[in-house]
Amino acid sequence: MGVDLRQVVAGVLTLTMFVMLGNMIKRDHFDSVEGKFPGVRDVEFDSEKVSDQGLVTFSKKSTNGPWIESGQELKPCWKESTFDEVEPKGFVTFSLTNGPEYHVSQIADAVVVARYIGATLVLPDIRGSKPGDERKFEEIYDVDKFVKSLDGVVKVVKGLPDDVSIRDFAVVKVPNRISDDHIAEQIKPVFKRNSNIRLATFFPSVNMRKTTKTSASDSVACLAMFGTLELRPEVNEVVDSMIERLRTLSRKSNGQFIAVDLRVEILEKKGCHGSSSAGTKSCFSAQEIAIFLRKIGFGKDTTIYLTQPRWDESLDVMKDIFPKTYTKESIMPADKKAKFLESEDSEFEKVIDFYMCSQSDVFVPAISGLFYANVAGKRIASGKTQILVPSDIPGSSASVTSHFSPYISKKNHMAHSCYCK
Repeated sequence: MGVDLRQVVAGVLTLTMFVMLGNMIKRDHFDSVEGKFPGVRDVEFDSEKVSDQGLVTFSKKSTNGPWIESGQELKPCWKESTFDEVEPKGFVTFSLTNGPEYHVSQIADAVVVARYIGATLVLPDIRGSKPGDERKFEEIYDVDKFVKSLDGVVKVVKGLPDDVSIRDFAVVKVPNRISDDHIAEQIKPVFKRNSNIRLATFFPSVNMRKTTKTSASDSVACLAMFGTLELRPEVNEVVDSMIERLRTLSRKSNGQFIAVDLRVEILEKKGCHGSSSAGTKSCFSAQEIAIFLRKIGFGKDTTIYLTQPRWDESLDVMKDIFPKTYTKESIMPADKKAKFLESEDSEFEKVIDFYMCSQSDVFVPAISGLFYANVAGKRIASGKTQILVPSDIPGSSASVTSHFSPYISKKNHMAHSCYCK
């Protein structure tokens, strides 16, 4: 029986095509890259494996990744009408420091203290990391909104009377998420003796999980943390224009984009090149984040915003995998850069990053900490619950729902105690 040479050639070509296709699939899933850059599977800000069913609704508008539709904006559980007005005696002063993720918590603690002891709250200033780096509250935040939101809860004034000197104030250290017991035992006696106190908040923990213990100040804390701070219009316009620019660049994903909190300087300080003794990681590099996003299904046309202040060569690998990767300098309006980007003070940049990450379609924290925790709180309130905690995925792919933040999958963020459906 003769052999048809054309059939033999066709068979060889078909086999070759299957081999080439197999190799392409492997490259597309970064199997070779994963072999070169092994890592640990878990992370300190642990992700939670959950069922796809009943928890999320995948967007039907885009096929360029596992985008999930935002939920409805939640309604506050607290009611201002339940707060009895008190006649204030004495003053409480404080400063906002270290960036907006700290401002949220510092505001909440100061309002809770002032309310509990019956004092007038003095509008805080904003202090940067360098000596003498100070800004007025109204340069970044909306004063009228702040004062109005606390009407009937705490009296707020813009400054001290001429006959009251800040030098006579007793300085009191306040732990973040202060309790009524701590105020009664440690702060109220000092206030009774001095009539005026200055608060200095410290953070023994960046844990923002909700607790089972309740107190009379819970509603006040919720209002202060989620209902008082808004950007002043000029700053908010910059954020809106940057978001609109990113949405314009994201036509293939229906205007959706990912915000990644990734700052090279912090990554270097944390030493994110390996795992800790416990086998966990508290941060991920640009390369690790890029591989993670590809493995959970985001395509190369996905638009990504990084909180890194300026482009760094260590980010090139991210741009190789996701060409539409941007930092502030490339998407901020040119007429706004002198004030918001090119000044020595980085306070504006921090605020912009916080609100960009709060409003993006997806948020990925490459760094664990308070920024991640308080951005999560704002996102929960607005229904933007697609917060993905990265990990080194051992295989070629993984379900996006396996990497939801426990703040979302377990609903254990304190914001869930403050908002109702």
